[in-house]
Amino acid sequence: MKLHDSSISNETDESLLAKYLADEDLTSLGKLYTRHSEMVYYVCLRYFKDEEKSKDAVMQLFEQLIAKVKKQEIKVFPKWLYVVTKNYCLMELRSSKNNYEISTDEFVEFPLHMHPSETYEEKEVRLSQLEHCIEKLPDKQRISIDLFFINQKCYKEVVDITGYSMKDVKSYIQNGKRNLKNCMEKSDE
Repeated sequence: MKLHDSSISNETDESLLAKYLADEDLTSLGKLYTRHSEMVYYVCLRYFKDEEKSKDAVMQLFEQLIAKVKKQEIKVFPKWLYVVTKNYCLMELRSSKNNYEISTDEFVEFPLHMHPSETYEEKEVRLSQLEHCIEKLPDKQRISIDLFFINQKCYKEVVDITGYSMKDVKSYIQNGKRNLKNCMEKSDE
């Protein structure tokens, strides 16, 4: 799937973003988003494993960006968009009744429930914190956590994919959960 057209604009990400913020010119935001929409699609595909759902998500994310871009300070648009996309995917997986529910409590054993009274922004902050903490894990822990919890692989499948021993996989997941708990607790301070 080819979503990105490099001939769309020679303007920098920063100038397109500044134009949108200055006069709410949707054309500028559209050019900026289209430039990075292929990355958005592949991030969604990684989480949803469904091409149509991923294409729909690309469109839904653009609609959300119209307001979201104005509310946050964005230093590097592609990095910011990547995090927003991952958070969106995690929220969708969590809220979907037809898919496996990813509970952050499965990662860490402390109160991290997404209470109905929490706003979308609060939920997004918590998921962003979790994503940041996952990225900080040592590679073997991060890979094992990602395969086991996000991609819903069983221990044996994680062993087959990674080549780690069963004992190591269980250890990486256990240590990864402990490290996530510690990281999330530091984020709350």
